[in-house]
Parts: sequence; structure tokens; C-alpha cells
Amino acid sequence: MGGARRQTDPLSPDAVAASGDGAYPDVMARLAIELPHHRYDVLIEPGSLDRLGEAVRARAPHAECALFCDGAVAGTLGVRAQSALERAGYRVTVGRLEPGEQWKTLDAVRDLYDVLLGARLERRAPVIALGGGVTGDTVGFAAATYLRGVPFVQCPTTLLAMVDSSVGGKVGVNVPQGKNLVGAFHQPVVVVVDPLALTTLPTRELRCGLAECIKHGAIRDAGLLDFIEREHASLLACDPDALTELVQRNVAIKAAVVMADERESGVRAHLNFGHTFAHAIEATVGYGELLHGEAVGLGMIAASVLARRLGVCGDEVPRRLRELVASVGLPTVASLPSDERLLEAMSLDKKVAGGRLRFVLPIASGAC
Repeated sequence: MGGARRQTDPLSPDAVAASGDGAYPDVMARLAIELPHHRYDVLIEPGSLDRLGEAVRARAPHAECALFCDGAVAGTLGVRAQSALERAGYRVTVGRLEPGEQWKTLDAVRDLYDVLLGARLERRAPVIALGGGVTGDTVGFAAATYLRGVPFVQCPTTLLAMVDSSVGGKVGVNVPQGKNLVGAFHQPVVVVVDPLALTTLPTRELRCGLAECIKHGAIRDAGLLDFIEREHASLLACDPDALTELVQRNVAIKAAVVMADERESGVRAHLNFGHTFAHAIEATVGYGELLHGEAVGLGMIAASVLARRLGVCGDEVPRRLRELVASVGLPTVASLPSDERLLEAMSLDKKVAGGRLRFVLPIASGAC
């Protein structure tokens, strides 16, 4: 399968055309995701949202497409995305999703089906998700199941979605019993990442995305932890260069893990570091009360404390994680339900095997 190929080179004619106004550089960072049955690119470039249409047409040519926007960006980034798709010759059906984890439901998917069926979209017509992880997961699940699967494009607008959920093909929704318990693997045909979209992101959402970046460093790259420690002020100030480097480094980690283990049968489970705790916290506290990234920050601290108590790692690992989580403005303590309720929620986690919970535990900074 090979490793992730990171390139910065002039755009080829069959990729994304440069914008006519010269506002953005004619280069793009590409990371190729090569799987046994599918290959796609993650394109990372400031201003790439205005070239979305050409990026999609190069990979899913058709007369029509559907664009589903997170309500938080529909009136701003959504207008630009629709214009880019229309400039590329698409007739665009536009739908809107409510932002927030509490709307990531089967009812929302049913509403998406109504839009797709109402437009009579055909099997080769691409479906594009513009927004955060909730939008990508929900629209992706609809794309995976509508007509037994249509081309899917991820266009993430939050840091959390850019560095994690938009890459790897995991799509799905929540049910009352737990998070992401109904879903599928449906790889996109392309992922288009515009780091400049992060300048419109509320600070709380930006902090949540940094939780997943810390996770990637904690499981695979101690140098990334060093980068976040050194640059956290620039990242929170939305410095474009710092954000672009952060996104590229994190996508490279996610790409390498996905290519090594697409279906989460081995090393990809490492990406769940902190998530067994986090999903239980979200399910019991209530979706939306704590955002996903906030729960992940708490979950990583909990997992590292568990590792220390089991003798898997030394004191320095939970101490560094707690300090990193705090440095980006995420909570390190929270008021939680009883242990019994948390354990009951954990028992429904996807990572339960043979009736037993499995935890991803750190053994050192950058390894688990």
C-alpha cells in the first residue's frame, strides 16, 4: 500500500485549477490515501474552497451534485462553495443541516434522503459535505446508503474535522444508546481542506480540534506535541502558517494509520485514545453539554491516569497531557455522572470485545 506521499508542487491540469485572481499560491499540499480498493487525495491549501468545483469535477464528473452545509457556515462558506461548484458546470442541489452533536441522528439522515430523492440525484452524482465533523459523518452516512453508495466529498471547515473525521471513511450517526453505533465505511473521492476556513471558527471549536491534534501526537509523534506546546498561542490566534502546518502534520499521521488499517482491526484502534472515556462522558452528560473535543481532552487525561496506575507509563505522561490540554484552553476537570452510569455507557462502546472493555493506553509521549 505504501506510505503517505506528501507533496508541494504545481497543480496538474486534472487536479484543481488556480483561481483567476491570483489571490492564492499555485501550489497545494497533497496527501495520497492509497487503499487496496480505492485511492483518493487530501488537498490542503489556503483558498482551496474557491476551487472546490474543479477538484470535485476532476474526480466525480456529472451534470449535478448535492451540497449539504452545516448551518453555521451555510451563509458564508456555503455561498462560496456553491459558486465554485456552479463555475465548474454543476447544477447544485443545496441542503442545510443543523450544527451540533444532538442533530447527528437517523432522523437527520432521513431528511437528507428526502432532499436527494426530491432532486432525483443519480448514482454517479457527487454529494459534498461542507462543515464540521457532525456534518461530514451524517452526510457521509447518507452518501454511503443512498442508491447503495454515491461519490462522497469531504470539505471540512472545523479543525476537528480537518485533522480527524474527514479522513478515513468512517461515517455514521448517534443513537440514544451511544455515539456512532450506526454507521459504515465509505471513503471519499477527495477531501478539500481550506485552512483559512478556520478563521471563521468560534474559539471553543478551535480548541476542540486541538484536542484531536494532541491525540495524534500522543499516540504517534512526540514532535507534534512539541510543536503544539511551542505554537499553541499562534494556533489559537489563527496564524495561517501555523494552522496549515498543523493540519498537514496531523493529516499525514491520520493517513498513515488509515492506510495501515482501514477497517480498525489493528493499529487504527490507536486513534481511539481517550475516546472510550470521551464517548461515555458525552452519552451520560448529554450531547452538546460538553463538546466532543472537550470530552476527548478529559478522556485522554483519564486514559493516561489509568495507564500510570497500571504501571504502563510513568508520571510524566499524564502530567504532560494535562498541561497540554490546559494550555489550549480545554477543561481538565468536569462534573460527571456516577461511575455506574459511565461504566454502563462504556459497555456499549464499539471497542468492546468478548464482553470486555479495551482501552488504548500511552506507554510514553508519542507511543501507545
